[in-house]
Amino acid sequence: MSRVIATAAVSLDGFVADTSDAVGPLFDWYENGPVEVYGTDPGRPFHVTQPSADYLQSIWPTIGVTLIGRRLFDLTNGWNGVPAVGDHVVVVTHAPPTDWPFPDAPYTFVDGIEEAVAQAKSLAGHRHVAVAAGNLTGQLLEAGLLDELVLSLVPVVFGTGRPFFGDYTGRQQLFNNPNVIEGDRVTHLHYTIQ
Repeated sequence: MSRVIATAAVSLDGFVADTSDAVGPLFDWYENGPVEVYGTDPGRPFHVTQPSADYLQSIWPTIGVTLIGRRLFDLTNGWNGVPAVGDHVVVVTHAPPTDWPFPDAPYTFVDGIEEAVAQAKSLAGHRHVAVAAGNLTGQLLEAGLLDELVLSLVPVVFGTGRPFFGDYTGRQQLFNNPNVIEGDRVTHLHYTIQ
């Protein structure tokens, strides 16, 4: 059965970007090792340490669909029509783009998180749905639609920025003990929700 997994590189104080949406050193670990790994885009290699490569190669093939919000879609230009991980991207938005230059890309635009999760799971089939952290993750957690968390914890403090759970103000949530993988300048923490 398809599971919904929120994932992101995150600072020690819980931010996925600074207030201007820059990731700073959060993505440095994607280029600090000798092992080349790929998500979906064959033109976008990453160079990580062996422990991070082993971890990414155990997770990425299990992802069928990436679920993102309109903000990330706009910031990345939808990765120019090529999903970062998985075969398809579902974008949660009230206003789908009308002039995006990649109309044949495997992207679906949906208004509402419940419908977006349903479509993403349907498209994912037996694989999972990865969710980019931020407001969308907080909304999914509050709605009870999130199954797992994958944090790539980077040893930096931002002080302020875009929180992993966005504007989440819901009830307290308890997670199971994490699976922990230590990389270089990153610790991968994989939690399931109780």
